Amino acid sequence: MAAPEERSRTVSVVMVTFRQREGVQPTLSALAAQLLADDELIVVDNASGDRTPEVVAAAAPDARLIRSATNDGFPAACNRAAAAAAGELLVFLNPDAVPAAGWREAIERPLADGSGWTAWQALVTAEGGRVVNTRGGVVHFTGIAWAGGAGDAVDAAPANPAPGFASGACLAVERSEFERLGGFADEFFLYHEDVDLSLRVRLAGGRIGVAAAARVDHAYEFDKGPAKWRHLERNRWATLIRVYPAPLLLLLAPALAATELALVVIAAAGGWLPQKLGAWGDTLRALPRLVGERRHIQASARIGSGHFAASLTSGLGSPFLGRAGSSRVLARLLASYWGVVLRLLGAR
Repeated sequence: MAAPEERSRTVSVVMVTFRQREGVQPTLSALAAQLLADDELIVVDNASGDRTPEVVAAAAPDARLIRSATNDGFPAACNRAAAAAAGELLVFLNPDAVPAAGWREAIERPLADGSGWTAWQALVTAEGGRVVNTRGGVVHFTGIAWAGGAGDAVDAAPANPAPGFASGACLAVERSEFERLGGFADEFFLYHEDVDLSLRVRLAGGRIGVAAAARVDHAYEFDKGPAKWRHLERNRWATLIRVYPAPLLLLLAPALAATELALVVIAAAGGWLPQKLGAWGDTLRALPRLVGERRHIQASARIGSGHFAASLTSGLGSPFLGRAGSSRVLARLLASYWGVVLRLLGAR
């Protein structure tokens, strides 16, 4: 007798739009061709003001369209949609990330194939599928994070089997787990919310993965102006304060202080020093709230500091980090320091 077929889980695709009437159509068309009858698409429009909601309504008449009166940011909009979702699997998909053929089946597969992942991402490509946008995120021990494999040929290397974080360009997580973790951090507004969520998954004893057979092509540009740096830096510090275990933070204190001094110089040279200083101010003002959130997050920890630290890296090998990423002297110094930290934490 043949074994019973594994039933398909229902999927809720969550998309947040903001002034994307020109770019959202290809993604909606690709989804329409793949979503199953019991799946759903939930689109939250963050007060675009450019007829983006009308484009979504016309292109995806079966989608649940939530029109926000204000732009509350990406993570808050995702949380709003997740609260309204009925699917067993939540998939957060950027409106400019177009699913390739077979994406729907492949993004669901880790639920049943024994991967044991709590959250995972698709293999995100760029330039029409020719190069990698991210094959799995990388998190430095200072909290700086970047897209792993960016710019590599798509078939040059496999997906990262144990990424530091799952990219929010196409991030999948069981709805029950997302709710248990408290969702994304609303106050982040933009950037780093996927890093924060992924590290909370790890702290709670979960695992992160990459569904390499599920591919989306992302119209990605890193440079979005100086304001991006303020969001990145304040949210990096929010993640450090909220999520890093206390023994790890204590041992990293000298490195974090040195990083801040280096970033001041880099920010001044790059023309975003006001944004860096603004991020400091944002962090100080938010500190009482962040400490309260930290107590709640740390109370749910299921792994020790050493285990948590093992998912971080000492290398800065990213095309987005300029000379710091290519300095062999700095790489050796950081590796030596990180090796001492890991030994003191008892990490394998």
